[in-house]
Amino acid sequence: MIGDILQPTHLLFVLVIALLVLGPKRLPEVGRALGRGLRDFRGALSGEEPAPREQVLEETRVETTEPAKEPAEPVR
Repeated sequence: MIGDILQPTHLLFVLVIALLVLGPKRLPEVGRALGRGLRDFRGALSGEEPAPREQVLEETRVETTEPAKEPAEPVR
């Protein structure tokens, strides 16, 4: 019975409904919050302490080697 719930068409249907209900701007925020919650939950089950939010942000931040470019002048 549980195997029938996890079919790709059902998951796609749930994602489409979530997109309609939450909208394209809010859906990524909800996804990130859900991911953080699952990561904290798994960490609690394994006995690990969650990393501070600043440390997680530093680990995921991408450094650029080029300086930022000046924005181009708008076309009139």
